[in-house]
Amino acid sequence: MTAEECRLRQLTGSYVIAPADKKTVVRNLCGLQAQFLSNAFHALRIRSNDYSEETRADGLVKNWTIRGTVHIFLEEDLPLFLSCNNGKDYRRNVWGEKTFWNQRPCWALTPEKQAYYTQKILEALAEKPRLREELKNLCREYGMTKEEEDSLFDAWGGGIREMCERGFMNHTVQEKKGFCLSPEFTPLPKEEAELEMARRYFTHMAPATIHDAMYFFRATAAQVKKWLRALPVSQAECEGRTYYFIENKNRFEAGIPDCIFLAGFDPLMLGYEKKESLYLEPDHIRKIFNLAGIVAPPVLLNGKVAGRWNKKGGRLSVEFFEKRSPSELEKVRSAAETLWPDLDAFQAAAK
Repeated sequence: MTAEECRLRQLTGSYVIAPADKKTVVRNLCGLQAQFLSNAFHALRIRSNDYSEETRADGLVKNWTIRGTVHIFLEEDLPLFLSCNNGKDYRRNVWGEKTFWNQRPCWALTPEKQAYYTQKILEALAEKPRLREELKNLCREYGMTKEEEDSLFDAWGGGIREMCERGFMNHTVQEKKGFCLSPEFTPLPKEEAELEMARRYFTHMAPATIHDAMYFFRATAAQVKKWLRALPVSQAECEGRTYYFIENKNRFEAGIPDCIFLAGFDPLMLGYEKKESLYLEPDHIRKIFNLAGIVAPPVLLNGKVAGRWNKKGGRLSVEFFEKRSPSELEKVRSAAETLWPDLDAFQAAAK
């Protein structure tokens, strides 16, 4: 398999070339990373044939899932993504066991206090969804100290994250940081859930190497190899690496589009080991993946990352990593005007 054929299969399987309905896209891509919700919605928009600003959040929830990062995913997939310690911790408001969070030196909540504030938050959410700041104020009213607040509302998750991961609640699917009660569900056994996620990955984001799957799932090589033994995968060699994939009904007759505006934290960037990416030249990795953990929105030109883009209002700017020809610039302009018909201004430059 050539690199071009591999990219064509990945772009088709992940719905960039062959869009599908929103529900299918979100399900088969194992959700969309959503620290910045606008990125997730752009990734969804360019892959969906029924995308609507009005209904885009319908049927979706937001929570910590793959790689320990926040994703939007289908509400019906809550049992898949939240194992709740194989169901043992599902909605269990008992916090005496050692966890990643309560073992940190700065942790200030006793198990009893954590249970108390958890209950108060759940009672408030039973009335309506609440913003993060509203929940902080509520807890302060019940006597929470600054140190306890820093533990429960830690910037990286803290006790709030533990409540989400135990199936009590989800983030609201909106830009403002808020939370809502989760519907009831029965968590799948962890191994069953992981195998299903791997099946979706190797069906819709593959061809992929073992390193790619390790990167996407933050898994060990042994875990990925175990999944591969249990799945009906085919394999092919490409540029000295072995790629695995599950055959699907996709057709690969359409070529790769001249220009694609991918999202920040796009599945095409997060789905494969960045140092072995078929899209990124090694010299350009840090221009997309910065050291602060941000993944910039890339511009694909002829199937390779050529630059990154930024849009504010009706103004689009593209920073190319190398000088581009007038014909290439016209391809980018044409793709931009198709994607954003109300575009007022387009500016492109090589850094």
